[in-house]
Amino acid sequence: MQPQTFRAFRSRREPRPARLGSAVLALAWLAASAAARADELRPFEASYAWIWNGMTVAATTLKLEKAGDTWTYSSRSEPRGIGRLYPQRPTTVSVLQVTAAGVQPLSYTANAGTSSTSRNVDVTYDWNKHRITGVYEGTAVDLPLTPDVQDDSSLQVAIMVELLRGRVPDHFMDLEKNSVREYRYQRAGEATIQTMLGKVATVVYSSQKAYSPRINSYWCAPDRGYIPMRVQQKRGDDVEWTMEIQSLKRE
Repeated sequence: MQPQTFRAFRSRREPRPARLGSAVLALAWLAASAAARADELRPFEASYAWIWNGMTVAATTLKLEKAGDTWTYSSRSEPRGIGRLYPQRPTTVSVLQVTAAGVQPLSYTANAGTSSTSRNVDVTYDWNKHRITGVYEGTAVDLPLTPDVQDDSSLQVAIMVELLRGRVPDHFMDLEKNSVREYRYQRAGEATIQTMLGKVATVVYSSQKAYSPRINSYWCAPDRGYIPMRVQQKRGDDVEWTMEIQSLKRE
């Protein structure tokens, strides 16, 4: 089993790193504080090891970059160990702008890194016509565009922006083929954990998609922009996968 960076590349029991996508900075907004509000959205690069059944099966790099008034948030995954038995080398790219109202995604693309295009994504957000159009995993997309709609990648940046502005949204709608699904979050406590960056104080949150039996937990570090140091998915009492941070650089 190999973790993937977006929904297209997972079976019913495979991990979904792009959700960490919601996963990788998702839920940071829940820990809004004076320190967070004093910070600002900054470019960064973070790498994570994906662990399944005690084995590291993939490495994922997340990067946020800025050019003028446009931001680009991207992810790239490479197999490790037994993960090399799988052909995917998934990448995702979300281009967006940050406005007074929040994050406005402009485009979202995803590529499985294989010869097949059946699981690729290429959608555009038209804020003049308020429509989302394109193709999502072979499905034609044509949906109304509302301020709370994001994709797996832009969602992560939208949550950071809300946190840094001292606002606490209670939900986001995430694009899923030609539909959207609601995600809600809640605080689960605090913990100091051992990481490759040393011991890190974190606030723990959980998220759950509507009607899903799976719960994601996020160990977010307040002194590192609330970027998660660890992410874990469980179904009931069973841990399906864990993501551990390996490195982090913030400008």
